[in-house]
Amino acid sequence: MTLLDKDGVRLTVDDDIATVTLANAAKRNAQSPAMWRALAEAGSLLPGNVRVVVLRGEGKSFSAGLDRQAFTPEGFPGEPSFIDLARGSDGDLDATIAAYQEAFTWWRRNDLVSIAAVQGHAIGAGFQLALACDLRVVAQDVQFAMRETSLGLVPDLTGTHPLVALVGYARALEICATGRFVRADEAERVGLANLVVPVDELDGAVADLAAALIAAPRDAVNETKALLAGAAGRTYEEQRTAERAAQARRLRDLAGVEE
Repeated sequence: MTLLDKDGVRLTVDDDIATVTLANAAKRNAQSPAMWRALAEAGSLLPGNVRVVVLRGEGKSFSAGLDRQAFTPEGFPGEPSFIDLARGSDGDLDATIAAYQEAFTWWRRNDLVSIAAVQGHAIGAGFQLALACDLRVVAQDVQFAMRETSLGLVPDLTGTHPLVALVGYARALEICATGRFVRADEAERVGLANLVVPVDELDGAVADLAAALIAAPRDAVNETKALLAGAAGRTYEEQRTAERAAQARRLRDLAGVEE
């Protein structure tokens, strides 16, 4: 069932698995504010029964990053150009960037597990979109790169937090400051990729992972995800307490005992 198909974004749902497809292969799924609004809308349209969301890109590249039109004086029709943004107030600029970030923030909701299926280029905004997901399955031809710094900008689409969490501060700084490519073998070694597969096996590997994720009871997976997501911000003792509280909820639920 197709719930959304506009501005280079297509959302389809098959029972408890949803697929969000970047569908502008002619531009290597380059991103724009219109695409970001469509991605945010896709998150809001997910039926309540969906447990796993797969994010993929049509064609040879996952996403080549921000559409180069953004760097022209006129920008995108009907959108503020970079020059317009720079001339605005701090509040307006902050609000605009916050609105763009909405496309990247819903993928880690505790009631979902999201998987990015990444092939070819995942540059800048494309890299950050892959980082927005919980898990990444990548093809052997993948090329991650954070190119914002080389353009005089910073990564501002929520990618810095998960990047540091995955690879550590020093490596994250080096990747961002140099803008170099991170290829499949390194991505797997440093934790950017959960799994690396041949290009023609990417869809099948993602389907197998999605099936494994929905095999366990939903509430147990959701509680476990919440525990793990919050672990870095808790002390050891606080995490022990959170584990006990989560397990108590699960046991009462399984026994049919109301809290």
